[in-house]
Amino acid sequence: MTAPAWLGGHAVDVAPRLLGAVIRSTVDGHAVSIRLTEVEAYGGQAEDPGSHAYRRLTPRNATMFGPPGRAYVYFTYGMHWCLNVVTRSDGTAGAVLLRAGEVVSGLDTARARRGEGVRDRDLARGPARLTTALGVTGELDAVDLFATRSRLRLQLAPEPADVVEIGPRTGVGGEGADTPWRFHLPGEPTVSPYRPAAPRRRVPP
Repeated sequence: MTAPAWLGGHAVDVAPRLLGAVIRSTVDGHAVSIRLTEVEAYGGQAEDPGSHAYRRLTPRNATMFGPPGRAYVYFTYGMHWCLNVVTRSDGTAGAVLLRAGEVVSGLDTARARRGEGVRDRDLARGPARLTTALGVTGELDAVDLFATRSRLRLQLAPEPADVVEIGPRTGVGGEGADTPWRFHLPGEPTVSPYRPAAPRRRVPP
């Protein structure tokens, strides 16, 4: 199976079409599937100040430059992995961050990875929680999400969501703070709460 042609479009057009899709991982012999309820779009070089690709291509963001349909996995805050679906044509950066979803299979595995006492709605409620529930790490960066034997696969929803809520991206500061590129399904308890970027503290000289 190959990625659909529309996945090569701009991330802001692709993002809402990923709502309702199912991302499935098979890691260490355990399978977990999550239905996506919240995503964020990130643009390319010299376009989106909130994007990793804004300034230039680097070893860290290279996967974001294509081809579309690959997983872009990066480490953040020195402790969390985040998972994106790469968009745009090969050589042009774009990606959709998978922010949250509902665990629809592999609940026991997801619970074991997330810890005792975590409510079902919170198992994948946020990008770091989502990757933890799936068992995703940097080893899965650049994998083809549409390859039959891939350990990380994306099954698209039959039809786009009828109603989508839109707002600014979570935790993005500076010029990209107000860009309304966060998309989520209304009324879903698994959608993460919106939080603006925290102001950076100045270090005394």
